[in-house]
Amino acid sequence: MRVITGKCRGRRLLEPAGRDVRPTTDQVKEAMFNIIQFQVEGARVLDLFAGTGQLGIEALSRGAESCTFVDAARDSVHLVEENLRRCGLTGRVLCCDALSFLKTGEKFDLVFLDPPYGSGLDGKAMESLKEFDILSKGGIMICETRADTDLPELSPSYGTVRTYRYGKIKLTVVTRSGD
Repeated sequence: MRVITGKCRGRRLLEPAGRDVRPTTDQVKEAMFNIIQFQVEGARVLDLFAGTGQLGIEALSRGAESCTFVDAARDSVHLVEENLRRCGLTGRVLCCDALSFLKTGEKFDLVFLDPPYGSGLDGKAMESLKEFDILSKGGIMICETRADTDLPELSPSYGTVRTYRYGKIKLTVVTRSGD
C-alpha cells in the first residue's frame, strides 16, 4: 500500500496486522482519484471509517486543504496517526463512532465512505450524511462497497452521478447540488 501521487508519492503506508481492516486496493484507489482529480486540491476532506487513513492521506498528498479521519477502532486511529507521521502530513484524527460524528453537521467538500463490507453502515452513513447535510454545495461523496450492495435513494439535492465497478468492488459517486 503506497501513496500514488502528489508530494508524498511512493511513500509506503503501514497496513493492519489482522483482517479487521480492509484497505482499498491501489487499483481502486487510483480509479477513485481519477474520478475526482479536479476536486481534490484545496478541499476539506472527511475520511469516514478511515482504517489506515490511505484515502485521506492520498487527498492531502494531492493538495487537499485538510482532512478529518474518523474511526471507532483505537488500533486504526493509531495506524492513521503513524501513517500521517510517515508522510510528514497533518490531519485531525478522531476515535469515535462514525455515525455520531456526522451529527456535528460540519461541512466537507469531499467525503470518502468506506465502512466494513456487509455491516450495513454504508446505507446508514449515507442517510445520516443527507440528514445532517454535511456535504458542502457542490461537494462529492464516494462510497466503496461490494458490487452487489444496494444503497438508499437520496433526496434530489443529493444525486448519484455514477457508479463504477472494479471486479467485486463498486464505487458510487454522489454529489450535492449547488442550489
